[in-house]
Amino acid sequence: MERDELERLIGRPLRLSFEDILNHPRLPEARHAYLKSFSTVYEGDQFLVRLLLQAGRFFVFHNAAVLEAAQDPSRRETWFTVAALKRQLAMFGYASARQVDHLLERLCEVGFMERRRAPQDGRVRLLATTEKLRAHHANWLAAHTVPLAMLYPEHDYSPALSRDRLYHVLHCRASLPLHPVAARLMMTLPDTLLFFAHAAGPLIQNALLKAAMDASDPAAAIPYMEVAQRLGVSRTHVRNLMDSAEAAGLVRIVGRGGHSVEILPRHWVSYDRGLAVGIYLHDAVNLAVMPEWTKRRAEDMARPLAATAAG
Repeated sequence: MERDELERLIGRPLRLSFEDILNHPRLPEARHAYLKSFSTVYEGDQFLVRLLLQAGRFFVFHNAAVLEAAQDPSRRETWFTVAALKRQLAMFGYASARQVDHLLERLCEVGFMERRRAPQDGRVRLLATTEKLRAHHANWLAAHTVPLAMLYPEHDYSPALSRDRLYHVLHCRASLPLHPVAARLMMTLPDTLLFFAHAAGPLIQNALLKAAMDASDPAAAIPYMEVAQRLGVSRTHVRNLMDSAEAAGLVRIVGRGGHSVEILPRHWVSYDRGLAVGIYLHDAVNLAVMPEWTKRRAEDMARPLAATAAG
């Protein structure tokens, strides 16, 4: 699965194969841990949920963090501009140019992004993330690292889990060259894309799967209307999404009035495949970043010691 290209991009051999991740005996356990971590990031924060209801807005969040970390003030082609953001979003097939403008306006209104003049050229407006966006993205990265740490405890993922600022910047910067690979891999996940195509789709999907796993019965009937209330989305919207998922063979609508769903085997299989893709890519980035993070951390720790010795 794109192994040769990933190894070329990160400059070293991968240590995990996609097949080994997908067939790991503890993958269901890691899935449950991820669903819990994901729900912790979003549930309970109605403002954040409402802000991210539109799938395109999530991709603005993610690409903003990556593009800002990767820009080099001395290289104009790397500047974090609206045009650069639109190119990245187009790669993933989300949001028209007009939609991106609308999403950016909303994110600026609520204090997640800002516009600034480029110091090197006052005619150019650069985008910038705020602490609110960076903190959310660090929480997002930590949640996606949880299954990695569970499956492969012999590797060090502690900087991501602890939301280390330097690691977060390095991880975002190293992610950018991998985006074309990530976009192609996403296109191989039609069931995942089905949920991303609906407002709050991934949040609804994860809430339902977590409820099924919490019930210790993968085939348990899950009342999906409770998810609508908890996430603050309309019952009609959730029902339409469940209709689409049923037509795709992912769920079966059951119960009086059709207010519950059973998660079908295909859904678990396809979800695990998407989870494995994420684990595969995040480990590749971690592998690329850790040497630089370790080196810079050692340098930071050495400075106070050197200053003390000099004094």
